[in-house]
Amino acid sequence: MKVLVVAPHADDEVLGVGGTIAKYVDEGHEVYVCVMTTGHPSMFPQEVLDKLRNEAIEAHKFLGINQTYFLDLPAVMLSEVPKHEVNKKINGVIDEVQPDVVFIPHFGDMHLDHYIVSQAAMVGVRPIKNHRILEVYSYETLSETEWNIPHVTNVFMPNTYIDITGYLDKKKTAMEHFTTQLTEFPHPRSIEAIVSLAKLRGSTIGVKAAEAFCLIRKIVL
Repeated sequence: MKVLVVAPHADDEVLGVGGTIAKYVDEGHEVYVCVMTTGHPSMFPQEVLDKLRNEAIEAHKFLGINQTYFLDLPAVMLSEVPKHEVNKKINGVIDEVQPDVVFIPHFGDMHLDHYIVSQAAMVGVRPIKNHRILEVYSYETLSETEWNIPHVTNVFMPNTYIDITGYLDKKKTAMEHFTTQLTEFPHPRSIEAIVSLAKLRGSTIGVKAAEAFCLIRKIVL
């Protein structure tokens, strides 16, 4: 089975799907990650951008990811890129990987990049191609999903849980590669918060740790 994780920014894939990625890899599946954006040098020092790229590469190597696609669209300024260009970029990756399962960011996240990426990904996973994507899920991202204006139209309502009890330590270690992104607790992008959320999601289904997702579409052939 081929799995594709679409991330608006480097580290979103580990925050939302890190334990599940480790589990899929351990079970012998192929996992691919598509990082949609990178920071623009006018907003971020180039050395920081280079460091973040290397952190992502090392984290993905640690997790055993088959291939990472860096599309290098402008982070924070993604809304200024024509929609058809964003759609074309992600569609190209989907056509190349031909995944069976796709994980995308939650459309209700606070960061506009997350919304744009979720919409573009949904264009790419439409069930109209020769290769049929069987499952599409959205994932939550700490400091984005829970911080938006609370409203019924953007709430994250998980209905699928994956037991990552045996993979929480791997998720933690993968996230520890992102030294440019991690902060101290009680900030949500801290190791303590990541572990706390995993335990909370796990308690929902009676296991020690889990990741939660919203099933968008499942095709049973």
